[in-house]
Amino acid sequence: MVFTPFITSPRSSLSLRQTVDLAKEYLKVATNINDPDIALVLCHDTEVSLHQARKTVKRADQFMINEIGATYVDLGNFLERQGRGNEAKVSYRKAEKLG
Repeated sequence: MVFTPFITSPRSSLSLRQTVDLAKEYLKVATNINDPDIALVLCHDTEVSLHQARKTVKRADQFMINEIGATYVDLGNFLERQGRGNEAKVSYRKAEKLG
């Protein structure tokens, strides 16, 4: 496979469910890895996936909105355990905004 210099994120071809599942997988790996620097990169990838999901979720899809919000809470909990309280607060606020 040949990549052009400018390619869109592979997340753009995923369904909403797949994007949320991907965010959860990133977070799961982050919680199980011993290297805090890699864990933070995975947290960033979690955030990017959740942001993509938030952009595509329909207001009527309350189940998926709840899934995204719960994942933001999980991300906040992990960040808090890592001593990253400010980032955790941002994640919690995003969960609150979803409802």
